[in-house]
Amino acid sequence: MASPVRILGVAGSLRHASYNRAALRAAGTLLPADTTLDVFELDGLPGFNEDEEKNPPPRAVELKLRLRAADAVLIATPEYNYSVPGVLKNAIDWASRPYGDSAWSGKPAAIFGASPGALGTARAQYHLRQMMVFLDMHPLNRPEVMIGHAATKFDKDGHLTDEETRKRLGQLLEALASWTRKLRGS
Repeated sequence: MASPVRILGVAGSLRHASYNRAALRAAGTLLPADTTLDVFELDGLPGFNEDEEKNPPPRAVELKLRLRAADAVLIATPEYNYSVPGVLKNAIDWASRPYGDSAWSGKPAAIFGASPGALGTARAQYHLRQMMVFLDMHPLNRPEVMIGHAATKFDKDGHLTDEETRKRLGQLLEALASWTRKLRGS
């Protein structure tokens, strides 16, 4: 039997009806055996302030605790102005500080994203990969899941209805579970 993998999911959007939040919910229905997904919502996480990094607010403390309890990270990122949204960068900053106490360090990670545009958050995903270098994370290289033309792939209630996208998202989750087990030697 494969060892269990606990994944912490984060959607880089605060919008209740965002495609990325919907895609993260869909991921929870596509998990491989012996894998769980716990979602951390970025709502209520205040802006990062270095003056407060040694006495962080409760939401930042909770984020770090949940990251440390997870075996891997799954990030659904929108693309704003060719990059990651500020709320996602803010969460990355809180959980990586103070210097030397990063909760991201050593974590296997998978990235995906949904967008109304054709590129499906490709540029944001590549910027996030660059950040993961400094964070000492281990991003999964493939499969890449970039959900373009998202309005055609979700119904009015936010359910992922496109079977090819569901298949690719399932493959990403399988690969993340396998990658996590490989990195931890089990």
